[in-house]
Amino acid sequence: MTDKSFFEVVETRRNIRRYKPDPIPDGHIEKILDAARYAQSGANGQSWEFVVVKNAQLRSKLAQILAEERTEFGTPIEMSRVPEMRHLGSTRGAYGGHIGIKIAPATIIVLGDPRTFQATVLCANYLSGEWDHFHMNIGNCTQIITLAACALGLQGQWVTTFRTAETKMKQLLGIPDIYRIYVVVPIGYPDYDSPPPYRRPLTEIVHYDKFDMSKYRTSEQVQDWIKELRQRTTPHYHVRREPA
Repeated sequence: MTDKSFFEVVETRRNIRRYKPDPIPDGHIEKILDAARYAQSGANGQSWEFVVVKNAQLRSKLAQILAEERTEFGTPIEMSRVPEMRHLGSTRGAYGGHIGIKIAPATIIVLGDPRTFQATVLCANYLSGEWDHFHMNIGNCTQIITLAACALGLQGQWVTTFRTAETKMKQLLGIPDIYRIYVVVPIGYPDYDSPPPYRRPLTEIVHYDKFDMSKYRTSEQVQDWIKELRQRTTPHYHVRREPA
């Protein structure tokens, strides 16, 4: 177990796509999920449940499902963008999250139970975006999973699932239809050194008392920034490609 402060954990957490096969010490997954259950949720609805997949065959099948769905649906959509705006993680041949699921010794399936949304105040159904509170519950929980893994000397990856893959995943793992699967998180020891991710400077994103219009970005500036962002992240994806 490592001894990191909260801020060290936040700054050293990484999304990892290739892992060592080394087993995770007994109790670490339970420790991670014990932390995750303390996540904030609307009206304390605690919308989450977890399926921990350690079986290698099941992990391989999960990876295959996600890879096939991304190839069939994700890649064609991403390729419709102009080249400088494409995200390499969704283009053909990119080293995606499905590889991490196949290699990492454990993958956490984060389930959401929509019935728990009844715990939230009724006005949330009308005055907020549709299901916003429910989605935030699952996001809060998943973020704690990745931070807790880092605190224990491990790393994970936030792998978003497609609706088209959800049914197949439920069938594979015997998950009742009522549950939703928005994200899965492979957990393990990273097999490469991931450099610090690029973040916008604090001076650009903080406003005091009122919005500082001198920091306002036009739509064109945001698009230019995304193009620059692609240039910053593309080399990292090449490093993370699946080994031959």
